[in-house]
Amino acid sequence: MKNLPRSKRTLASACGLTGLVLLWELSLRAGLLPGNLVPLPSSIPAEFLAELRDGIWLEVVLASLSHYSIGVLIGSVLGISVGVSAALMPGFDAAQSWLARLLRPIPPLAWIPFAIIWFGVTETAAAFIISIGVFWINYFTSYSAVRAIEPSYYEVATVFGQGRFVDRLQKVSLPAAAPGILGGLRAGLGQGWMTVVAAELFGIPGIGQRMMEASGLLATDIVVVYMLTIAALYALFDYLFIMVQRRVLRWQQ
Repeated sequence: MKNLPRSKRTLASACGLTGLVLLWELSLRAGLLPGNLVPLPSSIPAEFLAELRDGIWLEVVLASLSHYSIGVLIGSVLGISVGVSAALMPGFDAAQSWLARLLRPIPPLAWIPFAIIWFGVTETAAAFIISIGVFWINYFTSYSAVRAIEPSYYEVATVFGQGRFVDRLQKVSLPAAAPGILGGLRAGLGQGWMTVVAAELFGIPGIGQRMMEASGLLATDIVVVYMLTIAALYALFDYLFIMVQRRVLRWQQ
């Protein structure tokens, strides 16, 4: 089955999104949905402008971006480092395998009590929770990417005098595993946004806290404003990452 051309896919996607918004609007105006619990789509732009004009939107977005960036950076660096090390060093792999199996099923939100005890209700606590979720994605994608490298690559490198560990890491392991590692980084960007709201629910300033305040007042239109804000921020980060990824992997083209 042939894929649709990009222009037709874009048009179809736009029509699908527009249709959903129209159905949502008409259902509320016809009384099929409770107007006190579900906001009108047409009311969202006005609420966004009000939040922007009052300076609230920029304040909470910058606050979330602060601990989001720190958490994603720490989780990505540690996840890639540990994953690559485990894939290349059998001894280290054996030493940490049971620990990884024990800790991996624990969701990031389960660490909230420890985050509060260790760091208090601070941005550091939020960054800690975000980094945990991002860590495991990068750990497993990096580990799998390196383990999937053909052994013959290392044999060729040895023949050409690149038999040392550092040489093989720089000349073979990281370049060959780069697509998988970058795929993990991209997934981690999304995981970070999914975790950032939950990490802020216990009182840390940011998008999550603002959404909780609004939901407590049944201001669902404000909640939707920040849901769309998260979606827009993720789309922006994802687009920028794709641009970087294409440059890094231009040797594949």
